[in-house]
Amino acid sequence: MATPSDDDRETGPAKGDASDPAHPADAIYADGPDTAELRVADAKLAEQADAAERPESPAVEEASDDGSPDASGGSNQPDPEEAAAPDDVIREPGDVAPDTADGESGEARRVGTEGETESMGGGEERPNPKAALVYNPIKADGDALREALTRLSAEAGWSEPLFYETTVDDLGDDVTRQALEAGADAVLVAGGDGTVRAVSEAMSGSGVPLSIVPSGTGNLLARNLKLPLTEPEAMIRAVFDGDSLKMDVGWSKLQRQGGETEERAFVVMGGIGLDAAMIANTNAKLKKTVGWVAYVDGAARSLPSAKPFRVMYQLAGSRLHSARVQSVLFANCGSLPAGLELIPEASVADGALDIVIFQPKGPLGWIFVWRRVAWDNSFLRKFRAGRRVLALRTKDNSVRYSRGTGIEIAAQAPTPVQLDGDEFGEAVSVATRVTPGSLVVVVPKDHATDGL
Repeated sequence: MATPSDDDRETGPAKGDASDPAHPADAIYADGPDTAELRVADAKLAEQADAAERPESPAVEEASDDGSPDASGGSNQPDPEEAAAPDDVIREPGDVAPDTADGESGEARRVGTEGETESMGGGEERPNPKAALVYNPIKADGDALREALTRLSAEAGWSEPLFYETTVDDLGDDVTRQALEAGADAVLVAGGDGTVRAVSEAMSGSGVPLSIVPSGTGNLLARNLKLPLTEPEAMIRAVFDGDSLKMDVGWSKLQRQGGETEERAFVVMGGIGLDAAMIANTNAKLKKTVGWVAYVDGAARSLPSAKPFRVMYQLAGSRLHSARVQSVLFANCGSLPAGLELIPEASVADGALDIVIFQPKGPLGWIFVWRRVAWDNSFLRKFRAGRRVLALRTKDNSVRYSRGTGIEIAAQAPTPVQLDGDEFGEAVSVATRVTPGSLVVVVPKDHATDGL
């Protein structure tokens, strides 16, 4: 059966005319537009397309004020400036709070192959922890320490470590601050007592653990903490599986003759007077060769010309004193090399400093000093019978002990000062204080810390 053409439908009888033969599609399109209407609509769309290509003419006519479609079929789009929030800020998608309707969390989620969702997680992870090694290339085997730390870091799942060398101009404090700024989770120090002091100064109050890898001649802090002195790898391993101890740090504010001041930390002990002069007179080359024994050379150079000097001193909370002394020590630790116990009761974690005042009277007085340090403190105190002997002995004033949170010392003339075995020039006054538990030090697992 032939299908009538569009022209036939246009010129044929009107709809509903009984003479117009029925067509199966008539029931479907009975209410739709006829061909003529479609052509008119096509023509209007073509005109709008032509107008859109001309910049000077709008593509569509302006919409009505009420937002309803205009005569050309466009819709009213609000001006973004007028649609801004009351604070006149046009919100970006990132500014809009997530939709939490219908129990949704509003958080990013993974979508599986079947359309199921699950939390993406993440966001709380951080890069693997990393350690930093600060070492004195003159006193420590840098290559061996680098290899050991890199290997043990990898075994523990830590990131590749950072390495810093000290220099003549930077004893270790500046590079330690760089390591902390780089995000080091632990710092290791290898060098002499001066390097340990400088690194500890920068670490104080940071909360980051410090591991002391014995490498220098004195190793005074390591000795006082009873750390393994001949097993550097043991102290490296302690970073990953060891324990920690909060210890005190001492600070000394030095005032020079010209009025300028400088504050430096110490972790073992500092002093003003003969002890500092002995260190200043110690031959540097001899010290590198024989270690702490070289201080005997410094003592031999200093003792003949040693003269007592007048100081005014005052412990925190105590009255002012005046005395003629040979040396005043302020200590955080009490042990010296060769097993000598200068201050047997000293503790690195008691929140106090131990003060030792040496004021021997003549050559005989120095014999009393030596007896007190080398015999009484270092030998007799280890035994019950020896302690009984000490209790019965007549007291002498060659060595006087005190304890407090700090001491202020003023000398009549500029006097040498030392901190942890390094000379710090001359000062006319020294004010010391202690910051309790401000340094976190690493010790091997199950290391005995009683009595430290």
